[in-house]
Amino acid sequence: MRVYWALAMGGLLLPQVAATERMQAVVQSVEVPAGERLLLKAEGRGVQIYRCDGKAWVFVAPEAKLFVKGVEEGTHGAGPVWHDRDGSSVWGEVVAKAPSPHEGAIPVLLLKAVRSEGKGVLSGVNFIQRLETEGGSAPGDGCDAGHSGAESRVGYGAEYLFFGAGEVMAKAHSSR
Repeated sequence: MRVYWALAMGGLLLPQVAATERMQAVVQSVEVPAGERLLLKAEGRGVQIYRCDGKAWVFVAPEAKLFVKGVEEGTHGAGPVWHDRDGSSVWGEVVAKAPSPHEGAIPVLLLKAVRSEGKGVLSGVNFIQRLETEGGSAPGDGCDAGHSGAESRVGYGAEYLFFGAGEVMAKAHSSR
């Protein structure tokens, strides 16, 4: 009886191990450069906006709220830009992309900060990772010449990790 139970349990664990290995490979493909420290971890929930150009759905912008430990902390929008409730903002540019391990999800990303404003938690950000994406992929159909200009708002969720090198920012994060 124990042999069968062990085999059954082993069979159940194999898919979990494979999923974990896939996620590790994805994270490595969008890895933050050495020396960067985690400043802020936020959950993004919102929509990815697409517009039909008459042939295909074209990405327009994200529109999301950012939550830290369940509390609304800021927003994420076109640019791409992230705004914190403390008045700081950071704009990013994609430098690496990998498919999400979750079916139907937008890719995971590594973005380099290209501009910041304000004196809060986001002002010292150098890199942003978008991980654990769920949903948000462009619709698979419904875009043809008759629907040109139509908009589609697709729900998504993601984990955003903000990295920087500064000591001051690490202290600001730990006080949250």
